[in-house]
Parts: sequence; structure tokens; C-alpha cells
Amino acid sequence: MTARRLLCFAFTAASMLAAAAGYAQERFITVSSTTSTEQSGLFGHLLPIFEKASGIKVRVVALGTGQALDLARRGDADVVFVHDKVAEEKFINEGFGVKRQEVMYNDFVVVGPKADPAKAAGRDILEGLRRIEAAKASFVSRGDKSGTHAAELRYWKAAGVDLDKAKGPWYRDTGSGMGPALNTAASMNAYILADRGTWLSFKNRGDLGIVVEGDQKLFNQYGVILVNPAKHAHVKQADGQKFIDWVVSDAGQKAIADYKIGGEQLFFPNAKR
Repeated sequence: MTARRLLCFAFTAASMLAAAAGYAQERFITVSSTTSTEQSGLFGHLLPIFEKASGIKVRVVALGTGQALDLARRGDADVVFVHDKVAEEKFINEGFGVKRQEVMYNDFVVVGPKADPAKAAGRDILEGLRRIEAAKASFVSRGDKSGTHAAELRYWKAAGVDLDKAKGPWYRDTGSGMGPALNTAASMNAYILADRGTWLSFKNRGDLGIVVEGDQKLFNQYGVILVNPAKHAHVKQADGQKFIDWVVSDAGQKAIADYKIGGEQLFFPNAKR
């Protein structure tokens, strides 16, 4: 090997080692969250503001709420940011989370064909679902143990519809996030329960529009939880708590309120401090 090649090789190796060292020293936390916070564009707006203020990078793993909580149970996240209060409280009671803090809310809507073949339109989510089932109109479910899926199942039960008996070709389980499930609904011209934030940011609407909205039962609360370092010693407790403290602070709450699409606010801050 010539002296020049040897010098080039040494320089390249040194550069790679320096880059690896820099990456290893990068200050970051992992947030396990629901797909709606990412696919609505909220995190794309929120995280750069936090990172600039704190110097802490945030790596998001976006899953359905059930999967996001399971990821944290395994110790693969520092913070959980999801929207299923019952599941969140179970996570806390099992000792996997330190404390649940409310951050923001929006609401669910039923999206469906503008022609509304099931005549489901209105403000009553339970009556709307009864009419969809009675008409056997195409309905797409996330089917992924997400917060949205859990809410959908509660609504069917409250509507008096036994899905175990009622399911048929009209009901499509997708096992997917909110965006992909909406794509399926658009391609099938089907009804679907969606969070308003993802719907407002969704481009591939086809012939779909909001059919049911405004029912108090459609309220959708988000919470944030630090993963318990007593369960997983490698949890970045200090930096994870800094993220939580920021997102419930005046600055974080303002950043949430400032996120809009077409002039319409997607999430409404309601942290209790």
C-alpha cells in the first residue's frame, strides 16, 4: 500500500470513528407514541421546538397505543405519549409508568361516503354505528389495539352491537395505523372511526367526508408517562422528565395550540400543572 493510500485509509477510518463517537454521544430520548400524533404532523411541528430549547433529540416510535405501551413495558422507550386512559392507568398500576399527566385532547369523528348509504349522519355516535351495522355498509377498523381501536370497540358495545356475531364481509379489520386505515376506507368508500387530527391532515380522501361528529362520547384525551426506571434502569429519567415538563409547560402547550392545518386547530392543550 502506498503512503498516499495509507494516509487516505487512516483519514477515512478516523472520520468514521469520529462520526460514530459523535452519534454515540448524541443526547436523545425515545418516545413510544400513537400513530395519530405522528401522522397528523403534530410531532413534525412540536419536536424541533423542544429540541432547540433543550438540546435533546427525540426519536419517535409510532404504533397503536396498545403496542406503544407494550414497547415501553419491554423497556424500549423512555416516555409514552398515547390516548387510551384505561390502558394508561393499567400501565401505571402495573408499575411500568411513574405518573400519567394529561397533555391535550381532540375528538374522534366517523368518516364515510358523502352519499351516506347507511343514513348514519348526525351527532349520535351510537345511533350512527347501529345504522351502519343494520345496513351492512362497508366499515374499516384499525384492528390494531390502538387507542382509536379501543374507542371503536367501546362504541360498538355501547351501541348494543355484538361484533362477534355481527361481523361479516361488511366489516374490514386492517391491523394498521390511522393513515393506512384511512387509505383503505377511501379505496373502499367505507365508513371508519378516525381521530380528527389525522383526518384533517389526510390528503387521499376520495369521496369521504365527516358523517358523525360533536357527540361528547367522541372526546379523545392524550396522556404522557415517564417509563419507570425502577423497572428498567437504562431509562433516561432526567431527559425523559424534561420532555414531559416541557410538553405540559406554557411553551409546550402553546406549541400544541399553534399547530393548525388550513387554519383549523388539530389539538387542544389541557395540561393540569
